[in-house]
Amino acid sequence: MSNSNPSQGPDQGTVKKRRFLTAEKKFQIYLEAQDRNQPVGEILRREGLYSTDLARIRQQVKEGALQRLGAKPGRKQDLVSTEAYEAIKHELQEKERTLADLAVELAILRKKTNGGSWDR
Repeated sequence: MSNSNPSQGPDQGTVKKRRFLTAEKKFQIYLEAQDRNQPVGEILRREGLYSTDLARIRQQVKEGALQRLGAKPGRKQDLVSTEAYEAIKHELQEKERTLADLAVELAILRKKTNGGSWDR
């Protein structure tokens, strides 16, 4: 009897599940791959990675190092991306507008309740 579910068994064309690697794990893999005494193929097989994954990790390490080394001394690195900053900025502006609208409504309500038959 044939198994029709492709996710059951290696001979049925299983799909590699993408996994998330932490920055620390990527750096560990990078350092191991730099060691000339350890075969890169062995590292890739152990970690379930392809050579393109290692090339991407190497590029990320290079970009991170260049960014950090290019930073001005004593200056903190940006903690959020430009896109995230713009989204937060937009959200803050929306909240400020809403707050201003509510302040106007509150002033109108106070005027109505204090200015009518409630004269003191």
